[in-house]
Amino acid sequence: MKPELDWSAIDTVLLDMDGTLLDLHFDNFFWQEYLPDHWGKTHNMSSEQARQQLRDWYANESGTLSWYCLDFWTDRLKLDVLALKADVEHLINIRPHAESFLQYLSDSDIHVVMVTNAHEKLIDMKMEKTNIDRYFDKIVSAHRIGHAKEEQFFWQKLHAEIPFNLETTIFIDDNLTVLKAARQFGIQHLLCIAKPDSQSPIQDTEDFVAIESFQDLAYTLNPRQ
Repeated sequence: MKPELDWSAIDTVLLDMDGTLLDLHFDNFFWQEYLPDHWGKTHNMSSEQARQQLRDWYANESGTLSWYCLDFWTDRLKLDVLALKADVEHLINIRPHAESFLQYLSDSDIHVVMVTNAHEKLIDMKMEKTNIDRYFDKIVSAHRIGHAKEEQFFWQKLHAEIPFNLETTIFIDDNLTVLKAARQFGIQHLLCIAKPDSQSPIQDTEDFVAIESFQDLAYTLNPRQ
């Protein structure tokens, strides 16, 4: 069933990047497999020992800006995390039908903004790889805002910078904690991505309306005047 949404009543679309527009497999593989293997070798640790140690550290930073910060992990692990990500950048892929959706939005009179927790350096890498930046009126990183999307301060500062009507804005993300923060802030239209990682099962999206693919959206947009 396609989500019921009156697109004629939408004037702003806020879109997450990783797990929403781009396959989260790149990020999950890097943080759960590639980085622990590489870091473990530098410390004479088994892969499983390294994974467990990093999982504990990840859990401590979960939901904070530090968790998403390449500079934080570069300093913490004494490794060039961005350079290591470049080793597996071939795994950066656009999710199915995401670009078609972006093209529809680009051809409409809807304001399209990417709002992501990703570090600016990683945004640059992914935009160079995918070229989807051309579809956006603006790209906003939580690192420039100074707060993660899980925090109300992020939404307050974003709203001050880019005034948008809470009742005529839709926000699409794969992170339930982030969606809950957006709902608390008052954004009326929220959609969750059911399968952000192409190599993992569908996630439990709780009470959020979910789509597996942007093809699940029934959208008819007015042409840009």
